[in-house]
Amino acid sequence: MTQTNKTRTTDTRQQILTTAQQIILGKGFSAVGLNEILKAANVPKGSFYHYFESKEQFGNALLEHYFAQYITTVDKQLKTDKRPAVERLLAYFEQWKANQCDDTSMDRCLVVKLSGEVTDLSEAMRLTLKQGTQQVIERLSVCVQEAIDKREINANYDAKTVTEEIYYLWVGATLMTKVNHTPVALEIAMKATQNRLGLIDNNE
Repeated sequence: MTQTNKTRTTDTRQQILTTAQQIILGKGFSAVGLNEILKAANVPKGSFYHYFESKEQFGNALLEHYFAQYITTVDKQLKTDKRPAVERLLAYFEQWKANQCDDTSMDRCLVVKLSGEVTDLSEAMRLTLKQGTQQVIERLSVCVQEAIDKREINANYDAKTVTEEIYYLWVGATLMTKVNHTPVALEIAMKATQNRLGLIDNNE
């Protein structure tokens, strides 16, 4: 295969994944047919297996594609700059809330959308979800640790434990936002996060 053909194949594969992500965010994984994805991606029907060995392998590639994009975004949001670490952390969750309340956002949570559906269907996809979420937690934990080191939040916290508590809280709140069709759960999650980080005086 020539370099040009390799580039064309890679571009088409990425086009399928990008298109599929938006469709699957709306409908889920099992409910979406391959022909629907290929038609939306403007890729000839019947060529799917040229790019993916199976629908499971496609689903795994979709999750890897999603996390690669998402981790890049997280790194940009949490990178060290002139802002305090805790400010960067809260800004990340504010953006999370905004994305989950926006039906047009490509940053809506594919973890919430697919975790309950695919973890019993595919061990490979389950492991990719697990590894991807662990990468997110690790990056958040670094920011929490920075905030602890700089005494922006309570120095007695274990950064990894607190980060896991907060992340799981937000995943659950995102699910309830889908159930209730209101941002209330995410607003509660934000207040709970601020409280867990000791940014709210419970005596007030």
